[in-house]
Amino acid sequence: MTASDEDIERAAALLAEGGLVAFPTETVYGLGANASDPVAVARIFAVKGRPTDHPLIVHLADALAVDQWAVSVPTEARLLADAFWPGPITLLLARGPRTLDEVTGGRPTIGLRVPDHPVALALLRRFSAGRADRPAGIAAPSANRFGRVSPTTAAHVAADLGDDVDAILDGGPSVIGVESTIVDCTGDAPVVLRLGGVSVARLGDVLGHPPAVMHTPADEVAERREPSGGARAPGMLAAHYAPLARVEVSETLDAARTRADALVRAGDRVAVLAPTVVDSLSPDVIELEPAGGAEDFARVLYERLRQVDRLQVDVVVVVPPPPGGLGDAVRDRLRRAAASHQPR
Repeated sequence: MTASDEDIERAAALLAEGGLVAFPTETVYGLGANASDPVAVARIFAVKGRPTDHPLIVHLADALAVDQWAVSVPTEARLLADAFWPGPITLLLARGPRTLDEVTGGRPTIGLRVPDHPVALALLRRFSAGRADRPAGIAAPSANRFGRVSPTTAAHVAADLGDDVDAILDGGPSVIGVESTIVDCTGDAPVVLRLGGVSVARLGDVLGHPPAVMHTPADEVAERREPSGGARAPGMLAAHYAPLARVEVSETLDAARTRADALVRAGDRVAVLAPTVVDSLSPDVIELEPAGGAEDFARVLYERLRQVDRLQVDVVVVVPPPPGGLGDAVRDRLRRAAASHQPR
């Protein structure tokens, strides 16, 4: 059931008192705290088991609030904000003087976004009311234990975090299903640090040219770090977004069928996830409901990964959607999930 006005009012009050509130966005559910309260922000890290040098995204009620949190905002960033906010894009900017180290992991940058979800926006507006004299934002990573599968429903949050969160606002299933695109706007030209809900092609339409994309090598399982230490932005783990089951990626239906059959013969409990039905699978292989095209695949990806754990699967063999658009983000998440079970 969608959160009521009374639920949102109570959640905003909890945030003001230092509480943790899980709330829906169009991408995934977030675990929110008052971004100006260092004690509340520290609770996020404790609840998630998240490294304290791994920065958080601050969610804003509107683009006008950017200058409360960031300085030297370049033209390209404002163009992207005008084009995609509210929406699934996070802009990495030079932090302002009132931004907490606890939010940024001590780095000189901050990630900001305006989510495109009515419950999230209502919460942000209520929380921001009466705070014009100081920055008002909600710091919020995904509402799950660190490194695991992100939640796309309120039920996922409750299953993951239980009583460790003070309130959960239900806004229905996330309509995009994978995290926001992160664009670093602090250099000479914008760079995509994390693929997500806004495609590189759409970014290029606004910027006049496709931005560069920072790729983490598939065999790199340690977190990418800057020379100064600390993660540059959220979601830059080479190994991340992982179920308990091992994830293997096969590029074709035939390859998935062959690999699944081999794993079954080796004694594994195996599931297959693909855009379409995989013909002639062994009867011992669990075939998950087909995920469809890229947008549908993104929407159901995390639920399907949670499903394999409910089914106590050892290995899930996944055929990803083709590259391009949201397909790139899905393929990115699957690669990172697969890397989580490689030797470290």
